[in-house]
Amino acid sequence: MNETDSIDKPNTKPRPWWQRIPLTLQIVIALILAIALGIALGAGNPSPANKSFIETLAIPAELVLKALRALATPLILMAVLHTFMTTSIPGTAGRRLAVLLFTNTTVAIVIGLFVANVLRPGTWGRLAPPGGAQTAPKSFDPWGLLRDAVPQAILQPLVDNNVIQLIVIALSFAIVLRAIKSEQIAQRKRGYQAIEDIIGILFDCIIRILHWVIALVPLAVFGIVGKTVAEKGFEPFKSLGAFVVAVLVGLALQACYYLTRVKFGSWVNPLNFLRGGTDAFLTAFSTDSSVATMPITFEVLQTKIGLRESSASLGALVGSNFNNDGTALYEAMSALFISQVIGQNLSIPQQFVVILTSIFASVGAAGIPEAGLVTMTLVFSSVGLPTQYIALLITVDWFLDRCRTVINVMGDMTVSALLDGKKPRSLDEA
Repeated sequence: MNETDSIDKPNTKPRPWWQRIPLTLQIVIALILAIALGIALGAGNPSPANKSFIETLAIPAELVLKALRALATPLILMAVLHTFMTTSIPGTAGRRLAVLLFTNTTVAIVIGLFVANVLRPGTWGRLAPPGGAQTAPKSFDPWGLLRDAVPQAILQPLVDNNVIQLIVIALSFAIVLRAIKSEQIAQRKRGYQAIEDIIGILFDCIIRILHWVIALVPLAVFGIVGKTVAEKGFEPFKSLGAFVVAVLVGLALQACYYLTRVKFGSWVNPLNFLRGGTDAFLTAFSTDSSVATMPITFEVLQTKIGLRESSASLGALVGSNFNNDGTALYEAMSALFISQVIGQNLSIPQQFVVILTSIFASVGAAGIPEAGLVTMTLVFSSVGLPTQYIALLITVDWFLDRCRTVINVMGDMTVSALLDGKKPRSLDEA
């Protein structure tokens, strides 16, 4: 072997066995061990000697959630900049695509809030709000909300975790950078490439740090579930089961909305739409990633459903970078669920703030691992909900995340069908 071969040969050293265990299985194992520990510590009736140890169990969850809050704002900022810099968005079709994506996401959030208000899954159990939890004001000032959308300092949204101000800054820089990129391409300059590379490197760095935090999620699940079972028994988990059912109902209603749009807004038959998209849906559920499913989605839209390549690429390749309907629905329902569990019911104006924040938080989040978990901290903070109980949702998030990924992919396919219009492609186009 020469020196060049030794340099170019990739590092094939196997990872340790604990790193090869899937995250889902790690969470399930942590959940079982936590329940066993909670039962051993009293299961709702702990002894005074165990109370100090029980309190320390919540520390890993607090650290993980604190890290997620710290990463959330710079992550979304870089995600939006990276998406706008690397995505090719045509003019007229791009505007129609933006309207469709915004409409679908808004409908998803409204459906989520509607289901959560009707079924009220949080009323099946009660948890005491943590001491010092901030309570959002009940009054609502739309003009004040508009004024607050512009920050006093450019770095203030990163400190305050204000997602609306953050998106305003991110979109402003993204639009300017795209304009500069277009000008420099027209003038055959290469300066824009350096900016794009820097943004890509920063985005990749934050993603890698996020992977470290996500690797600690099973430890957080073990701590918060063990503490909850030890202090409250299994009563809080009844409401968590009701929450799972409510989310599945909300996702099913969103799927019905998609099929209705396909029926009346395109030439595609809804049954053929479902049959043709089976491979994409199964891939989305198994991989838990709409980005990883993107090539399959693009292929089935053309080969099995019969859409034009331009429509398939806009919905599956471009739209998927911005479309997170299932995640937005889940975040809105999670906020309402936690507010019900702790008895801090959100008013209609506060739910409107949840809608706005969820829409903005979903922009550019498609490529973020565990995007719903990361951006949920921003949604909770916008209406004064304690983020500590997000760790409880992690116990069911591994399953619901796969379900909402299917809805995300179905939303991409729906947008493609609507962009394709009401006339199928001709033989010449095929």
